[in-house]
Amino acid sequence: MIIEMRTVQLRTHGLPEVLKRFGEALPGRVGFSPLGGFFHTDVGVLNRIIHLWPYASLAEREHVRAAAEKAGGWPPKIFEFIEHMDSKILRPAPFSPALEPRQLGGVYEFRTYTYKPGSMPQVIARWGEAIGERVKLSPLAGAWYSELGPLNQWIHVWAYKDAGERQRIREEAVKRGIWPPKGSGELLLSQESLLAIPASFSPLR
Repeated sequence: MIIEMRTVQLRTHGLPEVLKRFGEALPGRVGFSPLGGFFHTDVGVLNRIIHLWPYASLAEREHVRAAAEKAGGWPPKIFEFIEHMDSKILRPAPFSPALEPRQLGGVYEFRTYTYKPGSMPQVIARWGEAIGERVKLSPLAGAWYSELGPLNQWIHVWAYKDAGERQRIREEAVKRGIWPPKGSGELLLSQESLLAIPASFSPLR
């Protein structure tokens, strides 16, 4: 299983029309493979959309994308709103939940960590030891590591009712000593975080 994470930076004020056009085009696309989730940023870099697509393999991704484009109507006609875009191919950690339709929260935190080269097996092991207690506080939407695109990245996505709940839960996890995973900080090179809102048509909400 792979996850394609496509991130698109939009021009200012373009988001409402982009959401409209994407939602209108989506029914024709999901006949070929499902959308995992679609979000737009609320805190962090604004005017950004993130869409997640699960595939069985890179070969399936190539086949599906070619078939959808051949059928017409995809990709959605939003090019005039795009400043730049990028794509990452991610692999799920063993404890990452399946990317499937679920109602988890009103706000999602996307955290991107870059670790030292060669350290990802240690990161996965240390997270695996700690994740059981952490998910008792709030649900993990996904934990993936990069395979294509920027390497040595660890992307984890958490769902919360709202930003206030996020703050309370993060403080509680630290206070109880169950988070962050012990020893993982020594492997870190950089961290980024943003808060995003699921679109009305996102299967993950």
